[in-house]
Amino acid sequence: MILWLNPFSGLSGDMLLGALLDLGAPLEGVRAAVARTGLDGWDLRTERVTRGGIGATRAVVDVSDTATERHAAELLARVADVPVAARAVREIAEVEAGIHGLDPAQVHLHEIGGLDTVVDTVGVAAALELLDVAEVHCGPLTLGSGTVATRHGVLPVPAPATAALLARAGAPVVGAGEGETVTPTGAALLVAAGTRFGPLPAMALRGVGYGAGGRDPADRANVLPALLGEAPGSAEPMLLLETNVDDVTGEVLGNLVGRLLDAGAADAWLSPIVMKKGRPAHTVHVLVVPERAADCERIVLAETGSLGLRRTPVDRAALPRRTTTVEVEGHLVRLKHGPWGVKPEHDDVAATAAALGLPLREVSRRALDIGRFTAHTSEEFR
Repeated sequence: MILWLNPFSGLSGDMLLGALLDLGAPLEGVRAAVARTGLDGWDLRTERVTRGGIGATRAVVDVSDTATERHAAELLARVADVPVAARAVREIAEVEAGIHGLDPAQVHLHEIGGLDTVVDTVGVAAALELLDVAEVHCGPLTLGSGTVATRHGVLPVPAPATAALLARAGAPVVGAGEGETVTPTGAALLVAAGTRFGPLPAMALRGVGYGAGGRDPADRANVLPALLGEAPGSAEPMLLLETNVDDVTGEVLGNLVGRLLDAGAADAWLSPIVMKKGRPAHTVHVLVVPERAADCERIVLAETGSLGLRRTPVDRAALPRRTTTVEVEGHLVRLKHGPWGVKPEHDDVAATAAALGLPLREVSRRALDIGRFTAHTSEEFR
């Protein structure tokens, strides 16, 4: 699965965890993952809140241990079996060491050292795994300005650790108003998850979630939108139906292919073969979703007279596609759009070319030129 984040209002560990839980990561599964670290004195729950009119999930960690710092080595030992969490701790330890001129092994972590933040960090790592997220993508991060009070006194915003982490990742940023909008923990989790920064990637959308921040400012919905989807080309289960025939005329076979496509086959085609005793013959191939397979089988057997056929389960890599329709001198031509290009529907081009007395390539060129500027109707292309 692909996860895309839109941190238009900022990003923190609890906002990210809330967004993942809102997408459907099971709360009990996240709790179990945190419990396996051996940490105690905490409880993780969710609240349904509204931020700027948007309903969102807020991840709330209640703790009895109020310590705000822990040694980096201690945290790493706790989260060693949770790869994303372990990398987040290492990333913060390294940038903090660089900022303060220390050995990373000796760094005491403050922001991520609090028990509530440790739970957020491990919780995010667990939720990514539970949602089967293979890629994390993120839009530009909105960074605030001003100052923030820390264990080391008043520091600039963005905090030095946040700025260093985002610089490591080459993250795109845009300015916002006063206040901290991106925390070191949020930045470290993005780095640890191998986040790619840029626009929304192509995917088949499967879910939308919103993680709430603790504050509810009047001028902005303090939420982290998250989109979850499947990558283009995800495996689509299909059936391949095949039969060999040596006593069916070309006219019947040609008509058969058209009937199968009309019946819902994704594709149908013929292959010339040589059967026993050197007889020329054909293999009828039909690619079809399982729900339409029975209808296609009946058509093949009835039209060819074959006594049987073969069924083979296959997976098809199906890229996202859509169709728009343009008008070429009063004639409608469908344009098939895929991730890598646009192609006019041949039957429409042929009909238009015949009506206008133009070559096929000229009608195709005009349709593509018009399609760059306008599309009158659209529908899913099958």
